[in-house]
Amino acid sequence: MSSSDPNVTPSAPQSGRSAFRRVLLKLSGEALMGDREYGIDPATVAQIAEEIIGVQAMGVEVGIVIGAGNIYRGMAAAAEGMDRATGDYAGMLATVLNALAVQDALERRGAQTRVLSALTVAEVAEPYIRRRAIRHLEKGRVVIFAAGTGNPFFTTDTAASLRALEIGAEAILMAKHGVEGVYDGDPRTDPSALFLPTLTHLQAIERGLKVMDTTALSLCMDNDLPIYVFRLAPGNFLRVASGERVGTIISTNPDTGAIR
Repeated sequence: MSSSDPNVTPSAPQSGRSAFRRVLLKLSGEALMGDREYGIDPATVAQIAEEIIGVQAMGVEVGIVIGAGNIYRGMAAAAEGMDRATGDYAGMLATVLNALAVQDALERRGAQTRVLSALTVAEVAEPYIRRRAIRHLEKGRVVIFAAGTGNPFFTTDTAASLRALEIGAEAILMAKHGVEGVYDGDPRTDPSALFLPTLTHLQAIERGLKVMDTTALSLCMDNDLPIYVFRLAPGNFLRVASGERVGTIISTNPDTGAIR
């Protein structure tokens, strides 16, 4: 994809080549919905799983953090007026459901996976331990981090930044539902919104761009961790992992933040 035109279809990645050793893939809960209003669309999850396996086959170690908007929005009425901390814990549990769905789709296709949860759900997931997570990655397992940070008042964006830094990921790959990357407005409501091929973490914070929350962006900025934001579409995860310019790159220095 051209860095200046998000509508140009990128060429296919070169087979077998990867630009990263280890990445953290951030998926929103909405990414699992497909065309549904809420919940999980099996066909969409299957397509995501196929792509993750393809990236892993290139030699990339993959960790995943998934949001919970697809489930939590379905219970929005029940959550209205709920205490913030209680609502956040409910959201964390919803991410466990999404993690199990993605785990099942991956394992049906032959991948080895582990779900590591920041909340104790011993019957379905291992507790999150940093060294254990790194060991699983080194053994070629896809590691899915569930339950956010395990604390209320923190988003799954912050969890993605934190886990990426803890496991030594080279980048966060953020797959967005319905948009090509980062814009200076909401392209779904503002047709004049301008696509931004590169920007810094600080610019994203100062301009209030809805990429990640401020805490997550600050963590990435302080630790020089680049974020690659791209549309969740067939082939895009593979293209980014193989070194193509797809979507938006957010880095500490936009001149040096290109794919390395």
